[in-house]
Amino acid sequence: MGEVVHMIDSEVFLAFSTYATIVILKMMLMGPITSYHRLTKKVFSNMEDTALGGPAEDRKKLIRVDPDVERVRRCHQNDLENIIPFVVIGLLYALTGPDLSTALLHFRFFVGSRCLHTVAYLLPLPQPSRALAWMVGMVTTFSMAYRVLTTALFL
Repeated sequence: MGEVVHMIDSEVFLAFSTYATIVILKMMLMGPITSYHRLTKKVFSNMEDTALGGPAEDRKKLIRVDPDVERVRRCHQNDLENIIPFVVIGLLYALTGPDLSTALLHFRFFVGSRCLHTVAYLLPLPQPSRALAWMVGMVTTFSMAYRVLTTALFL
């Protein structure tokens, strides 16, 4: 039990907790942003979501695809595909006892890349800005995974 308390008091673990929380909150905000675009553009994906839209004929017109809504949804999907692996691998990485400065570099690069990726996706900024932001996050996660595998390799 003492080892768990020691791990939680670790500066690396506290830093990981902070940066993981930031990207999880950023990812969670994508849902309300999607809802905002759906409501302001009156675009819905399910008939029951149009209940206040008047007669059934009028409500059917509200079921459609909007490019702005789909852009936000794709950004959210990309967050799910990248942030969840970061959180899992980042936790394992923090358990390997990396140097604090190296860990902070990994965590900050990932969080910065995901924030830049979101801005590049939603504005949208011209490529390769979004691709580069994605690549920085992916390389960062793979770097942490490499550390986990080389430190705790029990194959």
